This record gives sequence, C-alpha cells and structure tokens, in this order.
Amino acid sequence: MFEHVHDVPPPGAAPDWTIPQDWDGFGAEEHAMWDRLFARQCAMLPGRAASAFLRGIDVLKLSRPGIPDYRELNARLMDATGWQVVAVPGLVPDDVFFDHLANRRFPAGNFIRRPEQLDYLKEPDVFHDVFGHVPMLADPVFADYMVAYGKGGLRSLGFGALHKLARLYWYTVEFGLIEEAGALRIYGAGIVSSYGESVFALDNPSPNRIGFDLLRMMRTEYRIDDFQQNYFVIPSLDHLLKVTVETDFGPLYDRLETLPDIAIADILPDDQVITRGTQHYALSKAGA
Repeated sequence: MFEHVHDVPPPGAAPDWTIPQDWDGFGAEEHAMWDRLFARQCAMLPGRAASAFLRGIDVLKLSRPGIPDYRELNARLMDATGWQVVAVPGLVPDDVFFDHLANRRFPAGNFIRRPEQLDYLKEPDVFHDVFGHVPMLADPVFADYMVAYGKGGLRSLGFGALHKLARLYWYTVEFGLIEEAGALRIYGAGIVSSYGESVFALDNPSPNRIGFDLLRMMRTEYRIDDFQQNYFVIPSLDHLLKVTVETDFGPLYDRLETLPDIAIADILPDDQVITRGTQHYALSKAGA
C-alpha cells in the first residue's frame, strides 16, 4: 500500500500539489540516510553511469552532506538549464505531473526511505527523485527531452494513450541505457538510484538489451516490482530528443491501437539485439 498517495492536494499543498520543502524540518537520521545512499552509489557509478549524469553531480554540487536544500540546488539548476525542483507530498495526478515537466519543474517527494527500505521501496522518495533524476536535468539536451515529454504527456490525455506513453518514460527516464564510446552506460533514474540494479543492468546476463525503437518501446510491457527483463539502449541523448520532437504522436497512438502489446522478455525478428538475455533471473524468481 502506498503511503504518500492523495486524491486531492493535502492540507498545506498548493493547487499544483507543491509544498514547502521545509529543509530545516529534516532530522539528523534523515540526512544520514541520504549520505549513506549517496556514498554507496557514488562509489560504484564511475565507469557505469552516463557522462551527463556524472557531470550533473558535479555541476549541482550534490556531494555536499545531507538532503539538498532546494533553494541552493535550484539556483545552480536554473543556471544550467532553467529547471527547478519542487517539493510534493507524494505521487501526484498525471496531468499535474505533466504540467510541471512541461514548465521545467520536477516534482520530488518530500520524504526519505527508512533503514528497512534501504534497497527497495514502492514509492519514489527524495533520494530517487533528486539523486536519480536531477543530475540529468542539468544536461541541456536531456532537459529539453523532459519538457517535450511533459508536453506530450498532456496531449496524450486527450487520446486516452497515457498507458502507451508511460512506457517511453519507463524505458528511458527511469530505466534507460545509453551507448558511449562503444560501451553501455546507465542514465535512467530507477537504475542509478538503485545499488542492485546499477550492477544488474550492465553486468547480469539475464536481461535483454535492445536498441532504441520508439514504436517497439511503446508496445512493450514492463514490471514495476523487480529488476527489469528488458533495457532499451539509446545511441545518444540528441537522438532521443530528435525522435521525440519530430514524431507526431497522434498517428502513432492510432497505429498502436491496431498492434498487440509485446510481452516482457520477447525478442522480435527485427529487433536490434545488443544482448539477448538468458532471463535466468526472472525464471529463478518465478520458480521460487
């Protein structure tokens, strides 16, 4: 059961669901949890994370101890790409989320996981949202991609196609891989903020790693409760932005309605297969 889900803005929230960060309200244990997670991820991400992500850590000075104060973080982020982070009480409605993205605002949960949730929690907390997402928002190309996605998300609501567009977000923003200098690197927030998946996504033989194809990606189912069985690899951030901006999604949604979904782990004859996974991890979990 999600703890931070509301049907309407809770008391103290603005109509757009934003709330004060109240940085002074975070306790020593909460700051210590951020520091513990930050140190663990930063020790293993060099050589794994995309160069844009690592640059973002430096540009935004996220290495300072404790949960970032958005007043300081936003000053640096605004200088870099015109984005800002806004605190929200938890998961927000789709239209609110898309409107924030379209206007260069990234909603971040205003709580941090407890020690027993160190390696997994169902809802995105401030570590996932800020450490996982915000460094990439310091990259001008990815920052523009997120604006385009937000505008596209608002449009998708009129087509009843949100469930299709959500797959694009899932397989890029949350669990995307990129090719850099002939090697695979991680940039998706769901990977870079997870110790286990940061290793699994690149090193484990189990998942498929497939070249980016917009239509294929938007037909592909995904799972939210475990490591991924598919990862899609973009050749560059410029390519991701170009395809997104130049695609007319209206006709694409119409076409998607005529095509069946692709089951998790399926490989199609015309896929650009970078790694054909053994699916051993998924099969072992299914037999557990």
